[in-house]
Parts: sequence; structure tokens; C-alpha cells
Amino acid sequence: MGAPTRHDTPGASGPAALDARAPGALHAFGRFLRDNRLLHQVSVLGFVVLMWQLCYPLGGPALGKGPAQVWEALSELVGSGDLQENLWHTMQAVLIALVIAGIFGTIIGLSLALLPRVEAAVSPLLSGLNSMPRIALAPLFIIAFGIGLQAKVVLATSVVIFVFILNARAGVKSADPDMVRMATVMGFNKVQIFFKVLLPVATPSIFAAIRLGVIYSLLSVVASELISSRNGLGQLVALYSNQFKMAAVYGILIVLAIVASILNAFTGLAESWALRWQPPSVN
Repeated sequence: MGAPTRHDTPGASGPAALDARAPGALHAFGRFLRDNRLLHQVSVLGFVVLMWQLCYPLGGPALGKGPAQVWEALSELVGSGDLQENLWHTMQAVLIALVIAGIFGTIIGLSLALLPRVEAAVSPLLSGLNSMPRIALAPLFIIAFGIGLQAKVVLATSVVIFVFILNARAGVKSADPDMVRMATVMGFNKVQIFFKVLLPVATPSIFAAIRLGVIYSLLSVVASELISSRNGLGQLVALYSNQFKMAAVYGILIVLAIVASILNAFTGLAESWALRWQPPSVN
């Protein structure tokens, strides 16, 4: 009587079972690499740092500064407290300008969309003012308001307010006329039509204005600080540029980029929460 033959069962372990599970594991790992957004972002950042490390000697001793040198300069700024103090002054002006421009710009934009005759009368003026380079008025603002917080806020507000005006107006105008007519037939008054039909349609455009407003407000405040200011990151950039301390300049610029990314991420989270009633977009 011969020895019993060994058969592999579904739950058995061994080379056959490993071979059966390998394709599934490889597929899952490949899907992880393909769909992991954070991994992609870290990979891109790592590639940029690597290219920076390889190419920075081409800038020469004056301009070429590597990641290690920039990190050392940033560490000194953080250790002395200069970075934190000036970052606070810059962000204070950025947020104040963003709030002022957001409130008044949105109100003006919505009002113009609801009052077509007024819009037709003031549109040429708005277009002319929006095309004017407000950075050229920075010396005027500095003379009028000094080199403190007010001048930076006024300059940034004069830039960002048009972003909110144009986006809020475009958001209301994007409403479907059939929806407005249907609401009118159903007996809605003008206030109800505005809050239940027009404002929800305009909300995505307003959040788009916030995203743009954060960037333009930051750029305007830093530009004002570069021209003349008691404090702020722009003032630090001007100071270290005059002293040819380019590692510190690059470090401050990187901090500004990180701050802008963080503010944009928070704006995205707020937008997702405010627009949670909308169906998810199909990628």
C-alpha cells in the first residue's frame, strides 16, 4: 500500500500559495504607488531638492546657495526670533487685507450683478482701475499712511478687492435663468431668490476668489515691505539682499511659499465643508 499523495488546499502555505498571492500583492502595491497623492507630492519635492543640490554651483559663489546653506541660514533666523516676528507682521497685514477686501468686494460684486444698469455704468471704471498697477501707488500709500501696517493693508486691499468683485459678479451671472424663472413662478420674492438660488450658485466663485485673494494679498504685502516698511518678511528680504546674504533670502522665499500653500490648503478645507451639499466631482 503506497504512501498517501499530498494535495495543496486553499488555505495551505508554501511556494504554491505564495505564488498565488504574489500577483494580488503586486497589484495592490502598484495601485498604492499610483493613487497615493502624498507620495507623488513628496517625490516631486525630493526631485526638486535633488536638482537644486546638483545645479546650485552653476550660480557662482554670490548667487549659488545649496539646500544645506539655506537650512543653516533659516536655523539662524529661527534661533534669533527674527523670522517668527517678521512673519507675524506680514501675516497680520495679509489677513486684515483679505478680510476687508473679501467683505466689501463680495458685497460690491453681488450688488453689481443684481443691478445691471449700475453695472453697465461703472464697468468701464472698474476695468480701468483693475488694470492699473497698484504697486506703482505704493509710494503714495506710504506717504499717506506711513511705513507701518496701514500702508501694507491699503495696498493689498486695493489689489485683492477686484478679485472678489469680479468673481462674485461672475458667480451670480452663472446662475441658470430657468432656475430663476422657476423660483419666480413658485412665488419666491427677490430676497428668497437671492439666498436660495443666486448665492449658492455664486459660492464656488467666491471661494475661488478667496484662493486667489490669499496669494495676491501675500504678494502685495511683501511688495509693500520691499519698498519701505519697519518690519515684515519683505523687509528682511530687502535687508539680506542688500547684504548679499542670498541663503537667507532663499530661505525666506521658501517660507513664503510654504505659508501660501498652508493657507491655500485651509481654504480648500473650508470650501469642501461649505460646499458639502454639492455632489462630488467626477475625476
